[in-house]
Amino acid sequence: MGHVHILRDFSSPHEGRTRTVRIYTPDAYDAAPGERFPVLYMHDGQNVFAHSESALFDTWCANLTLERLVAEGQVSPWLIVAVDSTHERLSEYSPWDEPRSNIPARSEPFVRFVVETLKPWVDRVYRTRQGPEWTGVMGASLGGLMSLYLGWRYPDLFGRIGALSPSVMWGWDRLFSVWTAHTRKWSRIYLDAGSDETVDPVGYVMRYGEATRDFHRHLRHLGYADHELRLVLEPGGQHHERDWQRRLPEAMRWLLS
Repeated sequence: MGHVHILRDFSSPHEGRTRTVRIYTPDAYDAAPGERFPVLYMHDGQNVFAHSESALFDTWCANLTLERLVAEGQVSPWLIVAVDSTHERLSEYSPWDEPRSNIPARSEPFVRFVVETLKPWVDRVYRTRQGPEWTGVMGASLGGLMSLYLGWRYPDLFGRIGALSPSVMWGWDRLFSVWTAHTRKWSRIYLDAGSDETVDPVGYVMRYGEATRDFHRHLRHLGYADHELRLVLEPGGQHHERDWQRRLPEAMRWLLS
């Protein structure tokens, strides 16, 4: 079994606060001290791991899923760096204002924390493999939107993007209007949702299945090929950690292989 290390007061100078960062290291990290490892960054870190100090209810169990896939020889070992969200999650995961819900865009300090503080620290302290093909970012819902946003804005850093039930309709479909061309960087983008998944958490109906299907079609029109882009629409899938946990093995198998 690998280890989950919890750093509870990790400084985020751009936000003027501290954050909780959870770092999973696989067995191979200790067993092979001369090797370097790829890194997957994940949002909503309190929901990511099967661990006694994770969220009280359902989590993604990403550490257990990854260990099983490694044992089966389907993927290589990865480090996972999971950053907890806060009570300001809706705003800190909003690249653009969402006027339908009166939620202001306040993601820029968080983005700068990930890109300018956290990732350089991880690369300095841990034996990481760098480059977009060895660095992924993954999340669900607004965490899925932020994963796509980071991959679009920083394609030299994040090449593997996992967006489960991503809120691509946020800010009047703004992601569609800003992502106007293939980044021409190494890319692998995984998208999924329940085929009829809908939710109304902030005052309007968000149709995740429909929007995710449309965004996949949008990326195909921009030139992303089958080896770069995958869409999974799960019949009956809902907007919940249990559903993301259930789809995570397929997401990791395709995204991290």
